[in-house]
Amino acid sequence: MKIKELPPCERPVEKLFSHGKAALSNAELIGVLLGSGTSEVSAVSLAENVISLAGGLRGLSELDCEELTGIRGIGPKKAASIVCAMELARRVSVETGKRKQTIRSPETIADILMEDMRYAHKEFFKVLLFNVKLEIIGMETVSVGELSGAPVHPRESFEPAIRKGAAAVCFAHNHPSGDPTPSDDDLKITRRLMECGDILGIRVLDHIIIGDGVYSSLKEEGYI
Repeated sequence: MKIKELPPCERPVEKLFSHGKAALSNAELIGVLLGSGTSEVSAVSLAENVISLAGGLRGLSELDCEELTGIRGIGPKKAASIVCAMELARRVSVETGKRKQTIRSPETIADILMEDMRYAHKEFFKVLLFNVKLEIIGMETVSVGELSGAPVHPRESFEPAIRKGAAAVCFAHNHPSGDPTPSDDDLKITRRLMECGDILGIRVLDHIIIGDGVYSSLKEEGYI
């Protein structure tokens, strides 16, 4: 059944205005983004196909325009609407986290990074920069790798801190597997980075490993 054939109280836009966004299903929310369906299926049915392709909401942020346009009824404009909405959601999450400027615990750092890194299919190695008051003054991606790891070199890792005059740093990377348990390689590179930090006079506060909704702090675990 097409949306226009539904009773007004069951149409996504009308439901949004009368009952609020929480009343809409996932498919209805995406259907509103799509705007319209085709002569064969409704926008909500198209949205269900999108969710199916993504394997659930978690996978939506990883879909690109080319993958979306592979669904019959999804053209470039509809694909762009979904991709842009997912990117805006990601940026809102990151900006919200960045408001927590003063770092009081590893959990605070993990909260800042979690939504930006937990769903990534590649491994990202980042450095957070701090002033003497342990306020965040910057965050940069040092390297991007594949599923099994990202290349890490002390020179690139400390370059942003030197450039911005940071007093301390915290390193962080994600495990695409979702399990934040530190590997032997994680421990080796952490020790190497700490040695370099001592030479440069830049304090290494922690090395946070982001999993799927969980994290490991090498400081809390006694490695730093």
